[in-house]
Amino acid sequence: MYIQQLYTSCLSEAAYYIESNGEAAIIDPLRDYRTYTQLAADRKASIKYIFETHFHADFVSGHIDLSKATGAPIVYGPGTQTRYPVQIAKDGESFQLGELSIEALHTPGHTLESTCWLLRNADGSAHAVFTGDTLFIGDVGRPDLSSGNLSSEELAGMLYDSLQQKLATLPDEVLVYPAHGPGSACGKNLGPETFSTIGQQKQTNYALQAENKAAFVTAVTTGLKDAPVYFAVNAAINQKGYAPFEVVLANGMKALSVAEVEALMEEGNAILLDTRAATVFTNGFIPGSVSIGLEGRFAEWAGSLLPFDQSIVLITETGKEEESVTRLARVGFEQFAGHLAGGFDSWLKAGKQLDIIIDIEPDELAMDLPHDDKLLVVDVRNETEFADGHIVGATNLSLNDLNDTMRIATLPEEANIYLHCAAGYRSVIAASLIKRQGLHNVRNVLGGYNAIKEIKEIPTEKDTAALS
Repeated sequence: MYIQQLYTSCLSEAAYYIESNGEAAIIDPLRDYRTYTQLAADRKASIKYIFETHFHADFVSGHIDLSKATGAPIVYGPGTQTRYPVQIAKDGESFQLGELSIEALHTPGHTLESTCWLLRNADGSAHAVFTGDTLFIGDVGRPDLSSGNLSSEELAGMLYDSLQQKLATLPDEVLVYPAHGPGSACGKNLGPETFSTIGQQKQTNYALQAENKAAFVTAVTTGLKDAPVYFAVNAAINQKGYAPFEVVLANGMKALSVAEVEALMEEGNAILLDTRAATVFTNGFIPGSVSIGLEGRFAEWAGSLLPFDQSIVLITETGKEEESVTRLARVGFEQFAGHLAGGFDSWLKAGKQLDIIIDIEPDELAMDLPHDDKLLVVDVRNETEFADGHIVGATNLSLNDLNDTMRIATLPEEANIYLHCAAGYRSVIAASLIKRQGLHNVRNVLGGYNAIKEIKEIPTEKDTAALS
């Protein structure tokens, strides 16, 4: 037996490779499917099955391309309906993999088709369960993302039954392998680990300790934040199908000249996406570009802030073109015009107009605060972060809200805008979006609130009522 968790930190996503006697199964593969074919080739194994736990909302699966490349069937749980060929497993159905077997445990609640996959040893004993978004480490999947007409409360009730009847009854020593780890928006508060055991989760997971169904429903439906806007897009893509990854990659890897990029800008139907580091972007960029650096949760912010129906022109560091396309494709972007050949340097060498964002240190903000009556501090962290500590008088405009130009329009044109987040990544994204809408009197506070709170001359406060 061989099990490998393939964890992608920027998406907090875990796919799995399982192998026995030269036969392999993949669970919840990412869009860039060649990772799995290469792993199987390296281990001299053949991929026999592709198991999906549900229609993922936070990324586009690589199941269709992987199936075409290997001939392995895509296996979903009961109730699944797709527009491409799949095998629908019955609840309790078993699939042989070498000396092992993999059993379908239909566990509706996160979504209606959600299914866990129970790996059994050669003697039939339970070894591990791949829980998708049904059971996380320290949490469970949110019940408000399913397609259909059921309420969050109704789905939460189904999730309670699934957990109690299908998972909590497994032996304590059974390993738990979820589809996500800390940072994922598919749950409320995932723990730091990426695997556990049934016994440990019974002891530590609040959702498995609820006194009854009513208490469970209240616990899992209270405090849910709005799902990222791209979740519905990704879930639909996973159900309906998508363009082959090679086609998407080839389009993104098309090298464009400066003149071709200018022509696309003049047409006005392309998004210029600059994936260089935030600290590099502020020193110079093509006017109108959106900054989302590869060093952060790149794909998630792209999915949350960029339209899916416009072509993307990439501005990247040399050698980062393929990574940029791949990570965007993982969250459903398929319309690429190409990338600027030679990156931003070629724009500079051509003598074209550029823009900058003024970076300032927190102590400069401290000096400006008492003397500039037009100064407006805009904190782009989320509401909980803001409530836990912020500059007195600051405006909270979460970066998630800046995909709506109407929210940007609420900023006064005459203001001297000082932007910050927690450390500096999100504020540069925000600055690029704000400048793109024509507001240019913008400064980015280096180090964000982490640095600001160390300056005693800058007054801060907490909103204890919002935290309670």
